[in-house]
Amino acid sequence: MIDSFAALQIPVDIAAKEIFKIGVFSVTNAMLTGLVGTAVTLGVLFYVGNAVRRGHYNRFVGLAQWVFEGLLKQINEIIPDRKLGRRMTPLVVTIFFLVLFNYWLSVLPGLDSIKINGVPILRSPTADLNFTLGLAIVTIVAIQIFAIKQLGIWGNAGRYFRNPLKDAVGFFEGLLEIIGEFSRAISLAMRLFGNAFAGEILLLVIVILASYASTIALPIFMGFEMLIGFIQAYVFFVLTLIFTSLAVAHHDGGAETHQPIHELHVE
Repeated sequence: MIDSFAALQIPVDIAAKEIFKIGVFSVTNAMLTGLVGTAVTLGVLFYVGNAVRRGHYNRFVGLAQWVFEGLLKQINEIIPDRKLGRRMTPLVVTIFFLVLFNYWLSVLPGLDSIKINGVPILRSPTADLNFTLGLAIVTIVAIQIFAIKQLGIWGNAGRYFRNPLKDAVGFFEGLLEIIGEFSRAISLAMRLFGNAFAGEILLLVIVILASYASTIALPIFMGFEMLIGFIQAYVFFVLTLIFTSLAVAHHDGGAETHQPIHELHVE
């Protein structure tokens, strides 16, 4: 059984493939799919927003509004400052839907069937480490901007840099905080990439192993992967809120406090 499985030689490409070049700039299949995913995200958000403003409701608008209200409730629970929560809402909600729709693109059957010179023209960007790392960097930078607006430039810098002669423990904590920022970015990127890439491989394995029965087995696993995509988008969304909450946590008197991560929980 193991020898037969190994003999299948399932093609696994971690890196996105180049489709064409614009000068020296390389355009990959993940970029093309990312443009589609971005267009779908913006289209859905603008459609739902216009429908709500005009009072035109249907099941799709109701579903999107229900998801948004759930996300907004989570924002208010994790971010106690309502003003900060309102500032963050456009970013974190857009990230949620962007990750969700791009992850779901990897579930679509036949996504890699259209090829140019043997290279699939489409590939889910969530299975491309460049996309997930870029999204993580944007998130971490946005968190720093929110922290600066909340604490001020020097107040935010004080979370990382302290006088080692006056506060040796605080100096060490600042170093750990700097390392923590890098680890958070890597964690956001690798978690999303790992799950999306594993999901694509899982569907490919199911198609090969199930053979003619794949028409029955594949929809089940596709539904499962769509659920995983929703969970991953939600996890990315919640972690962004938690990291922001940790960044802006402070006493009213101006002294900073670092709330332990284990005290922050998501219901």
